[in-house]
Amino acid sequence: MRPFRTHTGRAVPLDRSDVDTDQIVPARYLKRIERTGYGAFLFDEWRKDPGFVLNDPRYRGATILISGPNFGSGSSREHAVWAIEDAGFRAVIAPSFADIFRTNCTKIGVLPVELEASTVRALMDAVLADPATEITIDLETRTVRAPGIEAGFPIDDYTRWRLLEGLDDIGLTLRVTDAIEAYEAGRPDWLPTA
Repeated sequence: MRPFRTHTGRAVPLDRSDVDTDQIVPARYLKRIERTGYGAFLFDEWRKDPGFVLNDPRYRGATILISGPNFGSGSSREHAVWAIEDAGFRAVIAPSFADIFRTNCTKIGVLPVELEASTVRALMDAVLADPATEITIDLETRTVRAPGIEAGFPIDDYTRWRLLEGLDDIGLTLRVTDAIEAYEAGRPDWLPTA
């Protein structure tokens, strides 16, 4: 996974609360066996509405998603985060996240940024007023900055370290390859290998 240190980009203001994982990526797309290609299905039902914010060309190329509280609620499907990442988003800013969704984000390198509702509203209003507004998310200092706005966000040290280093679960395992190989070399031959 790509390390996340500091990211500056434009944002999409998804002014909705309780966005659940079925709205993020409908269940009918979960039959796919690939982990890629889900970006095309992001908010599939809502995109049928020509007025939906992701259909607005002014937000094309945005890399930050701003939403209301309780983002990512519903089922624990990883596909929702895969769709967000595949659509080009590096971070989601919201007043609150469903716990499993937040964890799924950090496992693949999408940064869930939890801010006070008033700060999220100010960011949304800034982006609605000027879609060219850039937001900077600095994981090293745990801050979000935009013109006239600066706020800190919480993230535990271990998760922050993994994101800064770009370490998913496989990456963590590969850091101890020598120890794994040494253990396997010392195992008795009569033990199963698979």
